Amino acid sequence: MSREFRLIFVTSLLLMLLGTSRGSAIGICYGRNADDLPTPDKAAQLIQNQNIKYVRIYDSNIQVLKAFANTRIELMIGIPNSDLLPFSQFQSNADTWLRNSILPYYPATKISYITVGAEVTEAPNNVSALVVPAMQNVLTALKKAGLNRKIKVSSTHSLGVLSRSFPPSAGAFNSSHAFFLKPLLEFLAENQSPFMVNTYPYYAYRDSKTNVSLDYALFESSSEVIDPNTGLLYTNMFDAQIDAIYFALMALNFRTVKVMVTETGWPSKGSPQEMAATPDNAETYNTNLIRHVINDTGTPARPGEELDVYIFSLFNENRKPGLESERNWGLFYPDQTSVYRVDFTGRAAPVDGTAGSNVTGGSNGTWCIASSTASEADLQNALDWACSSGNVDCSAIQPSQPCFEPDSIESHASYAFNSYYQQNGATDIACGFGGSGVKTNKNPSYDKCLYMTTGGNKTAATNITANPSTSTSGAGKFSTWIVGYVLMTVLMFF
Repeated sequence: MSREFRLIFVTSLLLMLLGTSRGSAIGICYGRNADDLPTPDKAAQLIQNQNIKYVRIYDSNIQVLKAFANTRIELMIGIPNSDLLPFSQFQSNADTWLRNSILPYYPATKISYITVGAEVTEAPNNVSALVVPAMQNVLTALKKAGLNRKIKVSSTHSLGVLSRSFPPSAGAFNSSHAFFLKPLLEFLAENQSPFMVNTYPYYAYRDSKTNVSLDYALFESSSEVIDPNTGLLYTNMFDAQIDAIYFALMALNFRTVKVMVTETGWPSKGSPQEMAATPDNAETYNTNLIRHVINDTGTPARPGEELDVYIFSLFNENRKPGLESERNWGLFYPDQTSVYRVDFTGRAAPVDGTAGSNVTGGSNGTWCIASSTASEADLQNALDWACSSGNVDCSAIQPSQPCFEPDSIESHASYAFNSYYQQNGATDIACGFGGSGVKTNKNPSYDKCLYMTTGGNKTAATNITANPSTSTSGAGKFSTWIVGYVLMTVLMFF
């Protein structure tokens, strides 16, 4: 084997290994069932400002596709149930749709998944039989365009596709759906596409409060639920629901099909009978969910396994029918202000504020952070002022320091704004910054980045370090070890 060939082989191997260690990802569902939402351009900018890299939309709206061009955000687009009939009947319909609605915008707009139908088993008209033929035609259209390896095809399902979900090891698909589930699962296995499911611990709690505790639904439980068949211990409803899907797949011998959560979340407001639909519970659920996913925790049955999850939803949608909660799943109001604070990096402090409990002082439980509606230019100007004329010690947000990540203007500005706010009496005026600052009663501290409280004239000592520690997922650590091993082996032959 020549030296040049060995070099090419090893380089390819390293790229392959690095490419398989992306880790679990968090995305957002961008629904538009409302008459008061911002334009797609503004929505795309808001998503970028939140450092969100993955977005699910429910159609292939041209204006939305254009808005995400050159943003590096990966889209999951959808073919709605109403279009399943033409897509399933004729290959030419799928070809025309791809040629006219997708190819003109790809790859400037990154598209990773196409969902064909949504929760068809819940649809009032029975369209289940149309799903797999439509999926086949979409896949054939992608093959003709040479995109079948870059864009995966699947369909989303509600948890109602199961006949049993507890205990998780008894998870089983409803036999009444077998006529379409078997060919669908065969399609997924053959094409290495994920089984997409929408899971909502909120509904499990709301509809069965005697059997499901609120803490268990919110990832806050201090006790464990034991699966009597496997002995596996569950501390939250989300993991139990996902493992029920895994066991249902294994029962049908589809062990290689991965699971992807295409919707989950918690409403911030509800009807009188929906007492658990509050901003605090929604923030608790989504904050704990993000941390659980980003850390590549996996589930008791699949520890450490990657699991991509999309949070529902970006905005409150005022045209959705049903109980009050149906219109209040959003992280943002239509005016782009936050319903509650969520950090998509997974580094946010626990919602009870304990992450920063070792910072002494008192500011009546308030901090000052950057407004999510402020422009980047305004935030940058205010940040520059705070770190110079404002006499704020901004060393903690420099590279390799604990508050540098996430590397965004909003995150850095939040740290600087709060330091100025606390050093200047924690008054309303001290959190002005020309309208770019906003007060919060949730401690924004995370990991070793501790936000100051009143009485502190310096950054907490733990915020400055010469040798910062970084958290790495299990998959990332394993990949790093493998890469090092391969490099060492290669050096022996060169």
